[in-house]
Amino acid sequence: MDKSTIGGIVLAGGGILAGLLIEGGKLAQVVQPTAAMIVFGGTLGAVMVQFPLPVVKQAVKHLAHVFLDRSQDPKAIIRDMVGYAVRARKDGIVSLDSELEKITDPFLKKSLMLAVDGTEPQELRKMMELELDNQAEHSEKVAQVFESAGGFAPTIGIIGAVLGLIQVMQHLQNIDEVGRGIAVAFVATIYGVGSANLLFLPASGKLKIKSRDEQVLQEMTLEGVISILEGMNPRMLETKLLGYLHDQQLEEPVKA
Repeated sequence: MDKSTIGGIVLAGGGILAGLLIEGGKLAQVVQPTAAMIVFGGTLGAVMVQFPLPVVKQAVKHLAHVFLDRSQDPKAIIRDMVGYAVRARKDGIVSLDSELEKITDPFLKKSLMLAVDGTEPQELRKMMELELDNQAEHSEKVAQVFESAGGFAPTIGIIGAVLGLIQVMQHLQNIDEVGRGIAVAFVATIYGVGSANLLFLPASGKLKIKSRDEQVLQEMTLEGVISILEGMNPRMLETKLLGYLHDQQLEEPVKA
């Protein structure tokens, strides 16, 4: 689990609910299924109008990435690359063909397979950089889905509040009903503003950061494979790849 995401949601939600209870409010006052239906249904519909359906489906799948930490250990990647370099210098690049079945990372597997098949370094770089660009564009669209949802949700919340006020205006003869109706109407606004600022916009930012981190690791992987293909010394290769890591990553121990 991504501790930052879970902790942030718990802290933000807990702080808001605690403030509500301290002021004498009740949880039941903000639990309104109708308001939730209007806000989340309307937001989803607006997003589907803006983006193609396949992109929306991919965004829903990538929402899990906000709550889960699936990042690879960069030090482990560098260790593997150095091992490949040692074997390639000793037995030739073709000897790495037996390692392909053990590799689970699709990008590394494809890059190394092209290297083993005798692809020239320049052509290998062009092919894999094109794939990197396509992945980056796809990841950007996924993040834009949540960014757009964060823009639509507050406005849809206002629509829900107006719809509630329309119903309230039909019961002006009963002042008690008017008070309760107004309170319920503004719950839709809370749902819209809350979901935008506590879920959709933060999710968009988190996906952009994780996408960039993944892209850097893939760039490092590509550079490693090309360096192996060019016959670089393993120690020089390790030093070169460590340059892709920031200070915090250098201090972290290698994951098991």
